[in-house]
Amino acid sequence: MNMKAFSTLVGLSAYTLRYYEKVGLLNNIQRNSSGHRAYTSKDLEWVNFVKRLKDTGMPLAEIQQYALLRELGSSTVLDRQQLLERHKDQLQAHIERQKNHLLALESKISLYKANKVS
Repeated sequence: MNMKAFSTLVGLSAYTLRYYEKVGLLNNIQRNSSGHRAYTSKDLEWVNFVKRLKDTGMPLAEIQQYALLRELGSSTVLDRQQLLERHKDQLQAHIERQKNHLLALESKISLYKANKVS
């Protein structure tokens, strides 16, 4: 699929997709006979995974590290697993902090509802 269709499908601008190529997140993008990018379903799966990592707060440098390990092949499976496990642990800690913030907000809202503001 061409850049415009792919961009629309993944919800990223063409500029962002080109940037992802530049920084090593999107490698080996096929080109058609005119030299235009031709994205595949594998590219779609990969970009959606990159977006998920980004949405869950993984720093770009770590996403790049994961992408590099992925490019190196199956010998890096354990390294990729460990990277994802560290990110999972960080994400779980972040979720717990957010839950605590939510409880504090709910407590304050309850005080307002009871007209016992402090």
